[in-house]
Amino acid sequence: MASAFSHAIAAAAITAAFYRPGVPKRLWIAGIAGSVLPDLDVIGFRFGIHYGDFWGHRGFTHSLTFAALLAAVLAAGNLRTRHEIARASLFAYLFLSTASHGLLDAMTSGGLGIAFFSPFDNQRYFFPWRPIRVSPIGVSRFFSASGLAILKSELLWIWLPSTLVIVLVTISRRSRIRELESPG
Repeated sequence: MASAFSHAIAAAAITAAFYRPGVPKRLWIAGIAGSVLPDLDVIGFRFGIHYGDFWGHRGFTHSLTFAALLAAVLAAGNLRTRHEIARASLFAYLFLSTASHGLLDAMTSGGLGIAFFSPFDNQRYFFPWRPIRVSPIGVSRFFSASGLAILKSELLWIWLPSTLVIVLVTISRRSRIRELESPG
């Protein structure tokens, strides 16, 4: 898996693409939280759930179905709020933020793969291109010598592209605002 830090950074790039002034920060935070949430499945190890099981690590909680269900629940929970984001855009933002977790994990160098299509197909998949070094399960093992190599990999393959997306989206947005504000 990619680290929780990197999942949040990728979601921040998605947030930048959907950002609208006046939208409550809690919605943006929900998307970033949704990007980390799938890894709560590691709790199952303590209850005897095996890695490759339906509820195991990188199983159902890493699926596109889970991302859609979570996005639907979170978007529906915000029906009573008035803000400047369409319901379809809110759902898309929350879905992409959560789905980004499995997509990043499918580019890592270890594990059993991602059950993208669970519960309909529980087969695990990786992408053919897997440049991200897999992060260990557990915080203590992340803060080690090998953790530094993992962080370097994530900086190159997740943080740098995410930062680039944020910068480009921000520049594009400012350019559009200037065009709208200029006379003529």
